[in-house]
Order: sequence, then structure tokens, then C-alpha cells
Amino acid sequence: MRHLILNLEAPLLAFGGETIDNLGVIRPFPAASMLTGLFANALGWRRIERQRHQQLQDRLVFAARIDREPAGDVRMTDFQTAQLAANDRGWTTRGAPEGRHGGANTYHAPHLRYRDYYADMRVTVALRLLPDDESPTLDELASALDEPMRPLFIGRKPCLPSTPLAAGFADGDTALAALLNRSLYESDDAAAEPIRTLWPDGEGTDGIAANREYMLTDERNWISGLHGGGRWVCERRIPRDQFAIRPDAVNSEAVSPAKDESQ
Repeated sequence: MRHLILNLEAPLLAFGGETIDNLGVIRPFPAASMLTGLFANALGWRRIERQRHQQLQDRLVFAARIDREPAGDVRMTDFQTAQLAANDRGWTTRGAPEGRHGGANTYHAPHLRYRDYYADMRVTVALRLLPDDESPTLDELASALDEPMRPLFIGRKPCLPSTPLAAGFADGDTALAALLNRSLYESDDAAAEPIRTLWPDGEGTDGIAANREYMLTDERNWISGLHGGGRWVCERRIPRDQFAIRPDAVNSEAVSPAKDESQ
């Protein structure tokens, strides 16, 4: 089966987890809701097209691996403040301005929040759609990532990609198999650290057993606008020699459909 390969690399990455109060935590792997929003943004969809978003999220099947762990293996936390005066107005994701009501003495303190990020991290994703003959197709997604309708970011607006997001295609009977067929970008020294890898339950491959299986709550109910819903996933650190070799040959063969090498 054909899978689209995504390169998620940026100076800052933010794969959001369960936000509690003003704490914006992150996870090491991209969420299904984040990938849905990334594709929708590239396609030029609006947030009010809720059914479209939901249908796309329901079609996603993907595995992910961490090609480069974050710098220092740590996350950085950004402390943010915001304060609106009585007559201040700001734009919302609903496309309408929102302001405050009441007198000047109804708000005395700034809004405080914390947002986590990973620095200098690279994640590769192998993704397919079920069913594969509906629109948008994998080719349409790849073309949209190459020529997006809007500026794209990976998780949060400060997280601008430092490399093209669409990186061709890979074949595999499962999402993990397709990921194994995609060569590593770093040293292929088998003695180097194993690669942390995540795949959906039922999307593994023979000879690789999960070290950890758990319920991951990374979906969004796009109809209600609330985050919720979980899926079973598997995780394991896979030795580097399990992945495809000859990275120069494999990577040079994967060209996005929107690219015309004759030009």
C-alpha cells in the first residue's frame, strides 16, 4: 500500500497533548488532530467546515518515528502574558472579533499561560487514507503541502517548517512497514541509538513487537470543537539496522507529485 511521507522538522515543534488550565503540554509524536489541521490549512479549508475535518481525521492511518531527538532531550517552556483593556478587541479562530464588556476596573491582571516546545527535532511520518479513493487523495495532500493555500506551521504558529513537508511516498503492507522502508536521515550506524517509533494497533509488522501499548487521546471532535476520543497505539525503540539502507538512493527517488524536475 502507498503511503505519503512527511518530514516534520523545525527549530521549534509542538505536538500538543491534553491542555490543563493554562498549561500547554506537548507529546513526542504528532497527534491525529494536528495532522488533520495541517492538511486542512494547506487545502485552504475553514474551521467552520467541521464535517470535512472530521471525515479527514477519520481516514488517517499513520506511523511516526523520531529521527532526531530534541536538543538536549529536553523541552523548553515559553511563558506568555496577555492583557485586554476594556475596549480592546482581538480576532478569534471563528473569524469574528471578540472583545471585553464592562468597565475599566473589571480586569486587573494579565492572562498567564505556559507553552512547551521541542527544539531542533525531526520526525518522519508514513501516512495513508482509508478509503484511498475519496477526495482529498494522497496526491492532493502532497500537492497542497507543496503549494499550500496558507502558511503552514507544525503544531503552533511559531513552529515554521525548515524543510518541505511532503517527501514523496513509500510502500508497505502497514504504516509501520512503510516507515521501515523509508531510510533514515541521520547516520545509519547500527550501533547508534535505536529510533523511537509509534504506530497504530494492527499496523505493525512481523518481527517487531511493541514495548508499550496504550490508549492515546490525540483526536478532536471537529463537530463539537472539543478534543476527545482515543485510539490504541504501540511504541518501541527500533534498532537502526531495521530501517532501509542507502539513504541517498531511497530519498532521491521520492519526489512529490507537484514537483516538476524538467524545469
